[in-house]
Amino acid sequence: MWVKICGLQYMKDVVAAVEAGADAVGFVFAPSRRQVTPERVEAIASGLPPETVTVGVFVDAPMEEIRRAVYLGGLKAVQLHGSEPPEAIDQLGVPVIKAFRIKGPDDLARLPDYRNAAGLLLDPYVEGQHGGTGQTLDWTLVRWAAQTLERAGVPLAEPGEPLTPGKPRLILAGGLTPENVAEAIAQARPGGVDVSSGVENGGVKDINKIYAFVAAAKGAER
Repeated sequence: MWVKICGLQYMKDVVAAVEAGADAVGFVFAPSRRQVTPERVEAIASGLPPETVTVGVFVDAPMEEIRRAVYLGGLKAVQLHGSEPPEAIDQLGVPVIKAFRIKGPDDLARLPDYRNAAGLLLDPYVEGQHGGTGQTLDWTLVRWAAQTLERAGVPLAEPGEPLTPGKPRLILAGGLTPENVAEAIAQARPGGVDVSSGVENGGVKDINKIYAFVAAAKGAER
């Protein structure tokens, strides 16, 4: 199971995520309590193993701002969490994960328009918030999303494959914790899981929760 730990701000948490076995680490560049700068990301992520994917999270940011952060921060992928159009996927020069704030099944109709993405992340809709809400998505929607993409002829990533543009990975986010991620994987059958607030205590990353989350997600796959 592909696992991303998001909203990281400190080296100790990044190291814990990597040592725990996370495939990707996420850094929020959009205005939020978890916001970081490209220079900070470069400082805390420059020594990571080459297989670890560093992901920058943006919300309706100008393309030039995103490209600058990719260059300065050494990012390997970008996550777009706003209302970015499908054509934005091909303008950044790195694999793109497009996030969708899902209210219900009708919102899944947009997914095939973003077939060139490397990942399609499903997050629950919460008014006025773009992620990291701790709210839980209806897990059955992930299976419906896979069926929607299959009917549209969009090939999905296979287990173990890297982020590949044009072969998106379906990623489940929202309300996941070390305690429920195995059940979520069993019910939703996603291609990956993404967590931020679910591995925090009082808004601060908890290293023990990071280890427990990755172990539970990887164990569920086995």
